[in-house]
Amino acid sequence: MNSQHRVGRIALAVALAVIPATLATAGVGHAAAPAAVTVKAGVGLDDAHKKDIAMQLVSSAENSSLDWKAQYKYIEDIGDGRGYTAGIIGFCSGTGDMLELVQHYTDLKPGNVLAKYLPALKKVNGSASHSGLGTPFTKDWAAAASDTVFQQAQNDERDRVYFNPAVNQAKSDGLRALGQFIYYDAIVMHGPGNESDSFGGIRAAAMKKAKTPAQGGDEATYLNAFLDARKVVMKKEEAHSDTSRVDTEQRVFLNARNFDLNPPLKWKVYGDPYSING
Repeated sequence: MNSQHRVGRIALAVALAVIPATLATAGVGHAAAPAAVTVKAGVGLDDAHKKDIAMQLVSSAENSSLDWKAQYKYIEDIGDGRGYTAGIIGFCSGTGDMLELVQHYTDLKPGNVLAKYLPALKKVNGSASHSGLGTPFTKDWAAAASDTVFQQAQNDERDRVYFNPAVNQAKSDGLRALGQFIYYDAIVMHGPGNESDSFGGIRAAAMKKAKTPAQGGDEATYLNAFLDARKVVMKKEEAHSDTSRVDTEQRVFLNARNFDLNPPLKWKVYGDPYSING
């Protein structure tokens, strides 16, 4: 994967344990979404098959491949100031989520090959530094990727930090599978939090333009407002400036009104065509 096909992550600026509550109140100036919202009929993104589709869609943009399970071993510094970027969701040594991943892996399997790097990961957190890491770390990361416990640790942290908060917030906003994916892809790229360039900030900007379905708004109108707000943020940073994952992927599904994100799906990212037929 080259730097054109990857994006950075912002620092995780809020306590991860309270992300769902934080996201639920991110719409500044608007009433909070009801605690329980009945989403229209359709299978949600947390269905196993739909979740796999979501992972393939993200991987097409992040890794130029639909084979997201091949990315457990991925690691490189893409020059975005966030240190190493690695794994199925782009955990970064400079933003805290890689540190938490390795800590979780060590909780599950003490003495694993990456456990010895925890002190170094703590020191480089918040910077682009490779101090105490370097080639030995990248080699050990690739070696650890064949360990099913490490794979599970990556899955766990993906769900805890990104997938579950995004899907839960989308359901609270009355969004079906497509909207849930749009939220998920945004939180993967921009991170959780309430800053203007984070997921919460993007959602707040969208809610100033349109009501969520839970507020009585039209689903397509709101999702278009969300994608518009996201593009504004993406264009502010060079690493995010290619908006094709919005323009020729998510907007394609939205224009087709495929709110349940049902295959067959055809899209392009960075000009490359992809499809999921079943």
